[in-house]
Parts: sequence; structure tokens; C-alpha cells
Amino acid sequence: MKIATVVGARPQFIKMAPVSRELRKYFDEIVIHTGQHYDYEMNRIFFEQLSIPEPDYYLGVGSGSHGYQTGEMLKRIEEVLMKEKSDLVLVYGDTNSTLAGALAAVKLHIKVAHVEAGLRSFDRKMPEEVNRVLTDHISDYLFAPTETAVKNLQKEGITEGVYLTGDVMYDALLYNIEIARKNSNILEELGLKPKEYLLATVHRAENTDNRENLENIIDAFIESKELIVFPAHPRTQKYLKAYGLMEKIEKAPNIVLTQPVGYLDMLVLEENAKKILTDSGGVQKEAYFLKVPCITLRTRTEWVETVEDGWNVLVGADKGSILNAIRSFEPRGETYSYRFGDGKASEKIVGIFTGRRD
Repeated sequence: MKIATVVGARPQFIKMAPVSRELRKYFDEIVIHTGQHYDYEMNRIFFEQLSIPEPDYYLGVGSGSHGYQTGEMLKRIEEVLMKEKSDLVLVYGDTNSTLAGALAAVKLHIKVAHVEAGLRSFDRKMPEEVNRVLTDHISDYLFAPTETAVKNLQKEGITEGVYLTGDVMYDALLYNIEIARKNSNILEELGLKPKEYLLATVHRAENTDNRENLENIIDAFIESKELIVFPAHPRTQKYLKAYGLMEKIEKAPNIVLTQPVGYLDMLVLEENAKKILTDSGGVQKEAYFLKVPCITLRTRTEWVETVEDGWNVLVGADKGSILNAIRSFEPRGETYSYRFGDGKASEKIVGIFTGRRD
């Protein structure tokens, strides 16, 4: 069986790594990289650090509106699939690359497998929510990371082809955390001491494309007076400059603004942070796995387990709520990583393709 894996953004490279490692023991895999994330730090460094196979096709779509990105990806992926005559298309998560890969496959009558199926924030204003819902409804294999995801699919009438596998990002973290600890020098490079800084990431359109939201977030960071390490996504940097906020950050003595960092450096920054502020779904999970309190800069999350267990609080882009969480939020209870599987999700996914279910 020939499997075409479609990826295009940082979280997908992380998710792909453990699955691809297992997949290639049994099947032919071709990797189609859409080019959704195209600068070095957001792209190639992840392939190098995670030992991911080089893409067989790099489509170079780049940035643009959602319609432009998705349309260009759909067109170019279709051309590759027609040439390669793949038996199955494997997609990850909730990006434009995910939806384009699934649509291209289904229109060519190629089976679709969706890793991270069933997630719901129940906020259709998020482009990611639309992408994941549509992808789920046209997929043949739906690999759900949690019981909550399975229940979400059932509520939408999707019961065939649904498998509770666990979360492949948990697989990736367990595999890479010791490698990160041994090889990353990011704390020394930035002059940081463990548990004496906060870590922040902001990249969701609801925050970056909204001047009031982004300004509230930055003002809260500055007014907190806490040392905050802020690896800024290229999209975020663009809007910080456009809104005149970059100069404010550069003058703030407590903000350490950096370029995006690689996966191993990010794991070390996350593990050693006192708290994490983020609007990223993946970072919310990694914070939970690493037992670091997380302040989510959104009003809803698809990773409800992290909130239910008391290790994640949703504050949106409200300055007062962000400041209050920075100063007083403390986790309650315990983290229950088993809710995201046993670290063998990748083996279970590939076992389903091979007919093994052990």
C-alpha cells in the first residue's frame, strides 16, 4: 500500500515524526509538504531535529488568505496524487493543509485517514474548527486522541471507522524529551534559570489579526513585570510591527523576544517555565504533559481535558484576566496523561492499517 502523508505546519511535523517512523516499517510513504510554513525555523529545522524523511514533494504554497492557501494546495496536491496513484492519504490536525489534502483525496476516490479526529472547540469562527469538522466528515479512518473526541464524533453521527488511539504528540514528547534535555542549550543562550520565567506564544488569527486583542495581550505581558520569553511566530511579528507594538516590546525590560525556536528547544523552554501563556493547542497539551500551569489566550479550547483537570485556564485576550492568571493561577489536582493514551498511538494507528490491533 502506498500512503501519501500531507503536512505543512509546525505541529504536523511533530505529529508526523512518530507515525512515519512506524509507518515505514510496513508501507511505502510519500511526503507532500504544502509549504504552509516556509521559513527555516518553522519548517526545515523540525525535519532535521525529528529525523523526518525529506519531503518527496514541496509545493511551496506559502502564505495568503485562507481561500487562496486552501485552493492552491488542493490543486497542487491533486496533481501529485494523480501522478503517484496513492492508496490512502494521511492528514494531521486542523490546518488548511489538512483540509486540502482530504478534499483532494476524496474527490479522487482515495481513502482519507485523519490523525487527531474529533476535536471540537465549538467555535466556528476559528478556521481550524471548520477545517477539522469538514475533514472528519469526509474521512474513512478517524484516529481520535481522547474519549472526548470519540464522543464528539458520535454526536455528529460519525461512528464508522473511528478508533481511540491516544495522542501522537504524547508519543513525540516521550520520545524526544530526553534528547531535548541532553542537546538543547536554549536556557544558557537566553540566560534563563529554571522556573524563573514565563513562556509565551501567540499565533492564532483571532489574536494576531485583531489589534485590540494583540494589544491587550502585549500590555498584560509588560504590566505583569514577570520575565517573559516570547518566541514570536512570523505572523505575529508582522502584526506587532503593523500595529506599532514591536517598539513597545523592545523597550520592555521584562520581555525576551526571540525568533521561533526548534522543537527540542521549545520542549526545554516549556519544561522549565514557571507558567506558559499560549493560544496554541499543541503547547497546551505539552504544558499538561510536562506539568506546567498553562494560561490559554482563548475563550475556548479543543483540549478540554487540560481545563477539567485544573492545569489550564482560559482567559481570552482580556488584559485583566491575563494579569490575574499570571499572578494567581495555580493548578489543582493532578495531570492524567493516560487520558491522551499510553505513548503508543503511532503503533496503534499503523496496526489498524496492517490489520493488527494489539
